[in-house]
Amino acid sequence: MSAQGGAGGAGQEDYLDKGLDAAEKKGGQMSGHNMDSTKMRSTNEKITDKARGMFEKATGKDVPDKVSN
Repeated sequence: MSAQGGAGGAGQEDYLDKGLDAAEKKGGQMSGHNMDSTKMRSTNEKITDKARGMFEKATGKDVPDKVSN
């Protein structure tokens, strides 16, 4: 898996990645800091991968393709 979003290269964000980016952006606006999600892509990918793993371990099911690539 690449640091750019799983199944394929730069710009390939699934809904989980986009949701984290939106939360960072919203948090940055509320605190007066501008968040550049592209600079955090590697860290964000690790966070969302961990969340996917926790979901799959807890439920015994894969994360739906619509949500995660």
